[in-house]
Amino acid sequence: MKHPSSRQFFAYWDAKRGHARAPERSEIEPGAVRELLGDIFVLSCDNETGFPFRVAGTRVSALLGHDVKDMSFAALFAEESRREIEDIVTYVAEEMLAAIAGITATSADGRTAHLELLLLPFNHRAHTPISLTGLLAPFEEDLGPLKDFKLTSWRYLHRPEKLMPRALRKLALARGFMVYEGLR
Repeated sequence: MKHPSSRQFFAYWDAKRGHARAPERSEIEPGAVRELLGDIFVLSCDNETGFPFRVAGTRVSALLGHDVKDMSFAALFAEESRREIEDIVTYVAEEMLAAIAGITATSADGRTAHLELLLLPFNHRAHTPISLTGLLAPFEEDLGPLKDFKLTSWRYLHRPEKLMPRALRKLALARGFMVYEGLR
């Protein structure tokens, strides 16, 4: 993660999830990330409608030039990146893995803008719609409305596993009576 806002929001989300794969949506307190709220959004996980925005911060709306509530997140992306972003959002929501992406977009005056996108899942609950949160942070200032978003890079953020020697991992998996072959 290159953008300080992404690192700060991820650290907060990571602390809230504890040992779970993702925190509950109700565990995220807006007051705790007050200075980041302008860059934060929440998406509904509905592939058929392009993952519509449920909520978007003021800075996200300013970057897009209008209020984005109920607008398709996938529709922000140029045709060549749209399928890929749909797959990433689906994977984040279903597998509950965070993702980070580098994005470029075009400003109204034709300049190329560079942004960082952080996607973070919420824990699934029975009989509730699946949603996820994210943060869209530009590296440049005074960009004006942006269009034609394109993915330049992305990766999933896996929880680091504790490292232990291979022999100990095998013993941890073994159950019951074990026979070791030896020399005669």
